[in-house]
Amino acid sequence: MTDNNKPLEGRLALVTGASKGIGAATAEALASAGAHVVLTARDVKKLEAVEDRIHAAGGSSTIAPLDLAEADGVARLASAVSGRWDKLDILVLSAAYLPSLTPVTQIDPKQFGQALTTNVMATQSLLAGFDPMLKRAEAARIIGLTSSVGAGPRAYWAAYGSTKAAFENILDSYAQEVEKLSGIRVAIVDPGATRTDMRARAYPGEDPATVKPAEDVANRLVALVQEDFPTRHRERVEAADG
Repeated sequence: MTDNNKPLEGRLALVTGASKGIGAATAEALASAGAHVVLTARDVKKLEAVEDRIHAAGGSSTIAPLDLAEADGVARLASAVSGRWDKLDILVLSAAYLPSLTPVTQIDPKQFGQALTTNVMATQSLLAGFDPMLKRAEAARIIGLTSSVGAGPRAYWAAYGSTKAAFENILDSYAQEVEKLSGIRVAIVDPGATRTDMRARAYPGEDPATVKPAEDVANRLVALVQEDFPTRHRERVEAADG
């Protein structure tokens, strides 16, 4: 019988970009709901800090430091996780790299390459690596965090926006491919204006207090993974009332 306070008891979740921002808040919220959360990101110290908060709150987690841009990194992660657990119930794709905002003609090739690797190629690698574990779950949920510039091109945002458009295409295509074969459901979520380091870099003059905290997005994502939504679901998270 499921504990109402721990609705995700017995579930395994993997969160990328879990060292800060929406990824960290989501990892903590999932753990609070009872899931065992595998935390992955590049910064070991920040991952350990998130894990400490999870454990202090009575949750359980495992850290798995990883640079998504590293060759074979995702494959090694998938091998390690599948060697310890049989199935993956929740996959949250929160990691992203934001290149400098520039005109198309001045996009930095190195930064663009980093964005393509982190935002697009790693997404395909994660889906490929964890597909068997996701299919073994009764009703796996994949949440991909996108941006409004993925669907609506905006001046100076092409380097980031184009990678998010590709990110969405990969997730949407995968959703169609597995829809009739498994209980996997895929949601593409635009968190909207949220108080994160990435937001601060993109809008340096903005008062952080004027946008919602990452916890608002995290709470919505935890609720969403418990819903029986149709695959290829899309939504934008607005600020919580109050």
